[in-house]
Amino acid sequence: MGLPGARRDGQTPRACVLGVPFDCGTHPFRVGARQGPDAIREQSRLLRPFDLFSRSGIDNPVDYLRAVDLGNVACHPGDPDAAFPLIEAAIGTVLDAGAIPVSMGGDGAVTLPQLRAVAARHPDLVVVHFDSHTDTYPIPGYNTATTFTRAAEEGLVDVASSFHIGTRGNSFMGGIIEYGREVGYTVVPFDDLDRDPQAILADMRQHVGSRPVYLCFDMDIFDPSCAPGVCTPEWGGLSAKEGLALLRQLHGLNFVAFDVNTVSPPHDVQGATAFLAATVMQEFCALAAVAVQTYPAGRPA
Repeated sequence: MGLPGARRDGQTPRACVLGVPFDCGTHPFRVGARQGPDAIREQSRLLRPFDLFSRSGIDNPVDYLRAVDLGNVACHPGDPDAAFPLIEAAIGTVLDAGAIPVSMGGDGAVTLPQLRAVAARHPDLVVVHFDSHTDTYPIPGYNTATTFTRAAEEGLVDVASSFHIGTRGNSFMGGIIEYGREVGYTVVPFDDLDRDPQAILADMRQHVGSRPVYLCFDMDIFDPSCAPGVCTPEWGGLSAKEGLALLRQLHGLNFVAFDVNTVSPPHDVQGATAFLAATVMQEFCALAAVAVQTYPAGRPA
């Protein structure tokens, strides 16, 4: 989006963009999300900063946030033990400066180390996770299927007030929705979201309230017709119009961190998924700007 790498006017950024070029490298044939941040940056050159309708009440959210792009975390794809501490430390540095991290993965595993950093500074944290998969599976280890299993075990989020929204499609094992609910998350199948999105979002808002929110947005929540370049596509998802409209309805929550993930450039078509992910990040910035205005405590003036 043309963001500078640092402020030259002495002002403290209210938001910082970071790339997290990590994937576990364990997918049977769709390995490539580690290339996501660079692809999203390339396509973000198509974006323009002004919101013609000032939906957030701010016509240039990126400028209001004094946002900077800190580049990519120097992590090690395929090696969670080595990469996760580096990712956690990078996010922690942003948070300690009072800024909101807006990150781009990377596969879905990159959320766990980021949650560790955010939870250490926001102990009442909840997560709102849009994804066609729950990433809460009853299996061992660190991978894209266990991000929120490990988050619950580590006590990083209040699972009773956290949501997985948009689950659909097929899985390599049964009982996943039931297991996510046993862990304590509210799991909202895609059919329920599609049937009455307003009711789902209203229920989510009621549970979340004014608590600090980590928004995790997996690009496979979109239908492959508009986001083909993802790690695990599932047909029957959101259109680009529906997904962006859904994001705009989240304004007013107390967002403290954002991530978008699973863009896999080797499987993309002419950068379509990366461009859509960049647009999602632009919507993140609009949500962050409202959060800074609504919840100014601890934010840079």
